[in-house]
Amino acid sequence: MARVLVLYYSSYGHIAKMAEAVAEGARGEGAQVDVLRVPETAPAEVAAAAGFAVHPDHSEMPEPDDLAIYDGIVVGAPTRGGRRPSQMAAFWDRAGGHWFTGALVGKVG
Repeated sequence: MARVLVLYYSSYGHIAKMAEAVAEGARGEGAQVDVLRVPETAPAEVAAAAGFAVHPDHSEMPEPDDLAIYDGIVVGAPTRGGRRPSQMAAFWDRAGGHWFTGALVGKVG
């Protein structure tokens, strides 16, 4: 059975809903799926004032240490000015060790 990570960032819950839909589809094909979100980098008071929503069923993946255990990784994030949000960028910036060792080579993305 393939093990799949659906990793996302969502400020207002829209991408979280899409992540759930992707996970449902992968589970329907027999995959074991973990749905995790990257850490919020905005200060708590800013996130609260902006009305950011956190999906209660999705844990945070604070560090990229466990990325290599998955057979496939699906990444979901909104765009901000045509780029990924800083929260997702900050997470992947910490994944350098995996790139250096080649731990993610051959993973389906």
